[in-house]
Amino acid sequence: MSAAATRILGIDPGLRVTGFGVIERRGSALAYLTSGCVRSDAGQPLAARLHSILSGLREVIAAHAPTEVSLEKVFVNANPQSTLLLGQARGAAICAAVLAGLPVAEYTALQVKQAVVGGGHAAKDQVQDMVRRLLGLSGRPAADAADALACAICHAHSSAGLRRLPAADLAALASTAPRASGASAASGVSTGRGLRLPGAGAPQYRVRRGRILG
Repeated sequence: MSAAATRILGIDPGLRVTGFGVIERRGSALAYLTSGCVRSDAGQPLAARLHSILSGLREVIAAHAPTEVSLEKVFVNANPQSTLLLGQARGAAICAAVLAGLPVAEYTALQVKQAVVGGGHAAKDQVQDMVRRLLGLSGRPAADAADALACAICHAHSSAGLRRLPAADLAALASTAPRASGASAASGVSTGRGLRLPGAGAPQYRVRRGRILG
């Protein structure tokens, strides 16, 4: 990867399914690298489910070496319990980035939709279609992966994140973080199958119950 390239990991947090997408920006051009989702087992305790999200995203980071991370801000749901659980899943996602020493940018769903579709109230299928067109994909990515890719695209079009963790704090945290154990130690990453990339063999992952499935 050349010095002029920026590799962005977009994350769409969720306790049941966390979408992720990795793109690369070179100048004004965007290239799709991979996307998929991390699934947690609803039958497990909350702590174990959060660990699945953390481990799965750390595996994605280790495999694809992004230089920046972007994710959606939590929104206030009509159900306070759902909002709380979403916030905890989002915290696990942020921890995965911070432990890798990566800068984190945050965007609202409204900002992401405006950047990708041009309107803040676009439907999910509109987001999927625009992501497909902007990245030159042969088919629609799954909804969760599309939202994550949209977040990455939003960040690519932004000169700076809305808020970044200080670099000094990132370096200090990264120096104390345990190393990811490699691709075989994933938590629950799943990549879509059948979506063909506009380049050579970029994988899409499905991680489930601690294993990554090709």
